[in-house]
Amino acid sequence: MGTGAFMVSVGERLSRARERTFVGRDEELGRFGEALAGDPQAPFAFYFYGPGGIGKSTLLRSLVDQARAAGRLLLELDGRFVSRDPVDFERAAGPFLDVDGTVLFVDSFEHCQWLESWLWQRFLPRAASGALVVLAGRLAPQPQWTADPAWGGILNVRELEPFSDEQARGLLAAARLRPELQDRVLRFAGGNPLALSLAAAAGAEGWSREEIWAPSADVLRTLLAGLIGDVPTASHRRALEVAAQAHSTSEELLAAVLPDEDVHPLFAWLRDLPFVESTSHGLHPHDAARETLAADLRWRAPNAFLTMRRRLADEYLRLLREAPEERVWTVTDELFYLFREGRTLARLRTWSREDELHDCPLQPEDIDAVLRMAEETEGPASADLVRYWVRRQPQAFSVYRRVSTGETVAFTARLALPAPADPQDVTTDPVVAAAWEHTDATAPLSPGEHIGVSRFSVYPGRYQVPSRVIDLSSSRAQAEAARARGRAYGFAVFRDAETWAERVKGTLVDTGARPRVGEHTYGLFGVDWRQVPVETWLGRFIAAPDTPAEPGPSAVSRTEFDQAVREALAHWRDAATFAACALMRARLAADLTDPVEEMRTLLRRAVDDLARDPRGVRARDALTASHFSGAPTQEAAARRLGLPYGTYRRHLRQGLDLLCEALWEQELHGKGWDGTRG
Repeated sequence: MGTGAFMVSVGERLSRARERTFVGRDEELGRFGEALAGDPQAPFAFYFYGPGGIGKSTLLRSLVDQARAAGRLLLELDGRFVSRDPVDFERAAGPFLDVDGTVLFVDSFEHCQWLESWLWQRFLPRAASGALVVLAGRLAPQPQWTADPAWGGILNVRELEPFSDEQARGLLAAARLRPELQDRVLRFAGGNPLALSLAAAAGAEGWSREEIWAPSADVLRTLLAGLIGDVPTASHRRALEVAAQAHSTSEELLAAVLPDEDVHPLFAWLRDLPFVESTSHGLHPHDAARETLAADLRWRAPNAFLTMRRRLADEYLRLLREAPEERVWTVTDELFYLFREGRTLARLRTWSREDELHDCPLQPEDIDAVLRMAEETEGPASADLVRYWVRRQPQAFSVYRRVSTGETVAFTARLALPAPADPQDVTTDPVVAAAWEHTDATAPLSPGEHIGVSRFSVYPGRYQVPSRVIDLSSSRAQAEAARARGRAYGFAVFRDAETWAERVKGTLVDTGARPRVGEHTYGLFGVDWRQVPVETWLGRFIAAPDTPAEPGPSAVSRTEFDQAVREALAHWRDAATFAACALMRARLAADLTDPVEEMRTLLRRAVDDLARDPRGVRARDALTASHFSGAPTQEAAARRLGLPYGTYRRHLRQGLDLLCEALWEQELHGKGWDGTRG
């Protein structure tokens, strides 16, 4: 036998395997085949939509194989990872405009649905000769495109339906599910392709009981349990906790949050789970599977689930501080994705991607539009202040353009004001004057420090209500707070002060200042980043809304308690600040004669006691160097210990976990370190 018989690529083998197991969708495959063959009556654009699990991605993979076999140049984009700027989309899909016969595939289009009008109006009409485009998402296209006679002849829109009984049986047979199990699986899963695939993957071991449900979230939950069964080890469960929460999971991310594990086999195990997709950004569970998996893991071990969320947040913060400017948006989105279920964040963010906007630096040609929007919404006095700050800090301004049309619809300004206050700024702008007055009255700045003021947020179409403009500007402000050196205070300004006071409760403090500009008064809200580190501030979002409070006599939840311990450590060296920490209101402090000094002693002793177990010695050393020795930064603490920074951070995380667990036990059960208190 010649060597040519063995020269079959892995890609070709995968393509053949997919072809053998692919079931149904004959009409869709046929129409696409006609387009590939150059039939002048065939569509140019294909748009497939339907609910999660209906088989959109599987169909796209089959069409990709078909186009590859036809020798076409392929471009595959994933809507989950599409940038906010259409310029980036055009750059990624450039050959579609330049190379004849290119086929562009965009999966998960619902995540970038805001591109739709721009695609139909500005991008697709410039396609190269013979090019084709295939879009797949959960949402139907806007009706004006299907109703447009110009598009009617070249756009093929199909809502994917559940499999027929015959097709469902074909899928189960192709998956080699035993015939005696097929009827039970069909009764259980109906025609949902994802449910059928998971059921088939679970096999006989997953179907020991007679259960007949409709294909719903309950189906997926039971299927996931049958599929995963007993997770091989605790390490595998922790890897699942990462994948269920992170927007996408790379092997590098897994190693960062599971530093004591050999993550290579764990990553391979995750990748082989049938509801996990491999993308260019890492592993991404199917949306429906992710939510049911997350709910199940959170129910089984709520504290472990939240601990993993905290580790992920810490890692994203590290990346945010170190990331190049072009990655800031991506990392910020991944960070806030962790907290999308929290009530606090839900009051502040819309999470909407409809009618998407993207932000751009202010250009000279934008100034007239910015001034016009300011006067329209806030009056001429505010417009004069915008004009003033455009001259003083043009780099502080962002304008927001609608992706679909390029129209400028909003602007924001985030001022950076170093100490000491500039007398001209204070005289000119009452809001900035109020920010400096509050700063000087509460905690004056030291040399080299500055305050940040989100001074303007003007979107005439949705003025000062939760919107994509506020989402994007807040993300940018929070990223700046994490990255900036010397930022002491952060302020936000809202006209409807009472409404926003309720919305920002728990995240920003109402200063009580109500400066007046022209005919309007504004509320000033702030956070002292010296008193509330960004990590602590983000920790307030960690608990999901349905996470139960830990049982026991404590008046706070475990999550709140852990946050209080971290805050107390951060302020341990300053007795006056320590006295205001949340830990002083815990049950631990209830019977102390001298609460501040005794609690500081208790905390120090608890850290020392970690070394009673030889495995806790380095955790004790990392906590001591970080919080008790006077090291100004974590990098300095690592140098003091003679450890690489990554190793030091691993020991520090372990120490925080062990310390919080030990103190929580005492909070619940009243056991002192010598076992006598209670």
